[in-house]
Amino acid sequence: MIPRECKRLAEVDFPIAVVGSHSLAEKAQRMGTPHQLHLWWAWRPLAACRAMLLALLLPDPSDKHCPEAFKTKAKKLLPLVGCGKGETDEGLRNGVIKFIGDFANWGLSTNVTYGEVARGLVKAAHAEDTPLVVDPFAGGGSIPLEGLRLGCEAFASDLNPVACLIEKTKLIDVPRKGPGLANELLLAGKEIKKQAEKDLAEFYPSDPDGAQPIAYLWARTVHCEAPDCGAEIPLVRSFWLSKKPKRYRALKPQAVKPRGGTPRVEFEIFEPQSDDQVAKATVNRAKGTCVCCGRTLAPERVRAQLAAQRGGADAEFDAKGHRTGGARLLAVVILKAGTTGRQYRLPGERDYEAVWKAHKMLRTMVAKPSINGLSAVPDEPLPPIGTLGFRVQRYGMLKWGDLFSARQSLALATLAKLVSAVANESDREMLALSVSKLAERNNSICDWMVGVECPGHLYSQQIIPPAWDFAEATPLGESSGSFELTVESTAASASACWTGQSTPADIGQFDATELPLPDESVDIYFTDPPYYDAVPYSDLSDFFFVWLKRALPKHALLHDQFDPQNPLTPKQREVVQDETKSFENLPKDRDFFERRMSLAFSRGCRVLKRDGIGCVVFAHKTTEGWEALLTGMISGGWVITGSWPIATERSARMRARESAALESSVHLVCRPRIEEAVGDWSEVLRELPKRVAESMRRLQTEHVRGADLVFACIGPALEIFSRYAKVETADGREVALAEYLEKVWEVVGRSALEQILGSSTGGSGALEEDARLTALFLWTLQSSNGVSAKLNDDAEDETDDEEDDAPKKKKSGGYSLVFDVARRFAQPLGIHLPEWEGRIIEIEKGVVRLLPVAERAKQLFGEDGTRTAAAAFERNAALAPQMVLFPDDQAVAPKVKGRGRKKADGESKAGTAISAPTRREATTLDRVHAAMLLQRSGQANALRALIQAEQDRGSDFLRLANALSALYPRESEEKRLLDAMLLAVPR
Repeated sequence: MIPRECKRLAEVDFPIAVVGSHSLAEKAQRMGTPHQLHLWWAWRPLAACRAMLLALLLPDPSDKHCPEAFKTKAKKLLPLVGCGKGETDEGLRNGVIKFIGDFANWGLSTNVTYGEVARGLVKAAHAEDTPLVVDPFAGGGSIPLEGLRLGCEAFASDLNPVACLIEKTKLIDVPRKGPGLANELLLAGKEIKKQAEKDLAEFYPSDPDGAQPIAYLWARTVHCEAPDCGAEIPLVRSFWLSKKPKRYRALKPQAVKPRGGTPRVEFEIFEPQSDDQVAKATVNRAKGTCVCCGRTLAPERVRAQLAAQRGGADAEFDAKGHRTGGARLLAVVILKAGTTGRQYRLPGERDYEAVWKAHKMLRTMVAKPSINGLSAVPDEPLPPIGTLGFRVQRYGMLKWGDLFSARQSLALATLAKLVSAVANESDREMLALSVSKLAERNNSICDWMVGVECPGHLYSQQIIPPAWDFAEATPLGESSGSFELTVESTAASASACWTGQSTPADIGQFDATELPLPDESVDIYFTDPPYYDAVPYSDLSDFFFVWLKRALPKHALLHDQFDPQNPLTPKQREVVQDETKSFENLPKDRDFFERRMSLAFSRGCRVLKRDGIGCVVFAHKTTEGWEALLTGMISGGWVITGSWPIATERSARMRARESAALESSVHLVCRPRIEEAVGDWSEVLRELPKRVAESMRRLQTEHVRGADLVFACIGPALEIFSRYAKVETADGREVALAEYLEKVWEVVGRSALEQILGSSTGGSGALEEDARLTALFLWTLQSSNGVSAKLNDDAEDETDDEEDDAPKKKKSGGYSLVFDVARRFAQPLGIHLPEWEGRIIEIEKGVVRLLPVAERAKQLFGEDGTRTAAAAFERNAALAPQMVLFPDDQAVAPKVKGRGRKKADGESKAGTAISAPTRREATTLDRVHAAMLLQRSGQANALRALIQAEQDRGSDFLRLANALSALYPRESEEKRLLDAMLLAVPR
């Protein structure tokens, strides 16, 4: 038994960089890991879970309370895996830390020796009883799965039925049946496929020459409403079919205008040599462009026409089976014997005939009564308009079945029915998960990925957006989007879930605030709770839930135990902020989130043993999300004793581009608060700077940077505050957590500025506000993964042509921060964001954009531009410091003065406060930007004159230029200009 007084390794040291590297490598694997069993959102890399669990389970050998029996066992085990002999306590600690980092490697997760060493260490640390690991928000089951691997008992629960079914397969079926379960699944899948081919073959016919269609490429259509046109507009985002090297293929639309008839669009397939030869999209941000007349159909009319078609994914036919409207086939992707790769052909009557037959068969199937009372095609409602991540309702898609074309619905309903008849329970459940996964690649939102020539999938993001064109996979084939490949993927993932341990976990569908566990029965409380308002888990999972219910009718897990009348997953008790929903007649707002999270953590405190330990994972990028989580933790009775940011998010993912999205998941190590002491506010504030400085130094040695570093520092800072039941000022006022976090941000900001510029505020040696703001901005955008945030150059929202009539975002350079993050830094440091808007920043829709230097040329040099200013500088070097800022506003455009007395922010020489519009005096940052612009335009003589004048003024110019050079990303234009400009400085 580990005494409570003994620190766990997670509280003193952790191999952040090594575990982060293994986590990212694991996320990059596309096949053969447990995560491919079924999609779940925000899944934790097993590497991070395994490593953190070990660090929570094992004591620190350097702690004086560490049991000698553990040290003795560790010294015998660690040499088996090349982790030293542990000749001293510190050496033993280093050996265990090295082992934790090494074992995080997915390639070693099934290594027999490493597994035995890990379980041996855990057993030595917990000799009396097998430790129990509990995760009340288990989701995809990563944490309890790794608990089993380490020889622990595990308890996993989740409110969501889809998550519970995934957990049952991973944590119960695989341990009980072992690796043989995958083979069972493959055999059962072959039988299902054989029967499905008999039932569905006529709807996916082969070509007369024997070629096999593997995908059908469709476009929704609307009609041009120009009075002299009326042509059908196929809504196509891209006419490319293939962009593989040496395999360029595309569609060429052509307008056909018969005399006296309605114009129409016809297509041919050709081999373009470049993008310029391929026609432009016919739809952009819900505006349709007619190929025949060139006129535009407004978004509201596009929506209205598609709504009349219930989303427009289906072709419409007359009584004889001739297409009359609706979705249009653009091309058919085929595999042909004797040819290499995918081929493309135009659709013919046989293709539409098969679809018409599918329509008729589906009507027959839907008309039949269902055994379990469910329609063959999901008729459960989509969430209401306004739900986070959902935008399809305005296009007429109001039921889950509307996301599928008729043939897709027929195929999925047939497979679900066949699966429901399988006798073996575990096979039936995994086959149902396979049908659920198949639906995610067989719906009318999936695009055609031209780089790899296969259908995409629905949840490339955590949203369900509108779509215009889409790819329909052939579920009977052997290509991407087929049932056979999906079953093989499920089987491979099931094999990867085998940890070598046959003891299953306990799972349950429970509210995290009501865990059915005895008090003081849990050794490790380790969880990754919901992210405030970031992901609507239950709404998104309903996409899978409606098909799982049909494949597993009356399954014990697939229901809402709190509301039997709810046909979908539980919504009311789900701990997320979503004000479109309510709980106990109150909106699910921030108060709801904090209250329920506090109850969950309070319950966690009660079930944890007195010598137990917890860990809470969080990766939300907003300060509101952090405050809500931390408020719940502290009010729930937890003391934060450690904080480790582990790189788990790819910097190239969509959310990370151009902004300070977190690349790390911060693991907050915590223990139940034993004493209800009251803290002194002044003492807390005195301790805070030291703790933050220590944390920053430690994290920076592990290459933690930017936003990751900011949020990781919150954990150590909370160690001071959370050790008390409450903190009071000298006059007895209780200090709220939000007030303390403001101080934390201030201390982090000051520490960062002192590192970057040598001074953090307006005292002696400090630079002006705009320099401090720019430095903090760029510092926050640094990347822990070594890949700096990208410029906004030519960056458009990848979903912007799927939605809606809002004005299209202009292309712009610069870097972005969430406004709240920028404000949290700026405000306590005396930086007033509104005063710099239009000068060095731009604020729009909750985002602050740092203007690129190129956009400041007119501000700094006026309409005449750089060349005119440069000529003046060259004629008289003395004019260099006389640059005019905002020269078009002559009434308030003072010359740049020589160095003089520093004034407090917002003061004139007379000491009177001045308003933002009159703050026109050029700053050191303005002069650095001016020099960069001179460098950019090749004005070497003028640049030398300006640099010489600035050197005569003092050291601020070069100090700032060098600091910014270190902060700008390596690939940025700004860094290139700064470095080139600095080369011109006389040595």
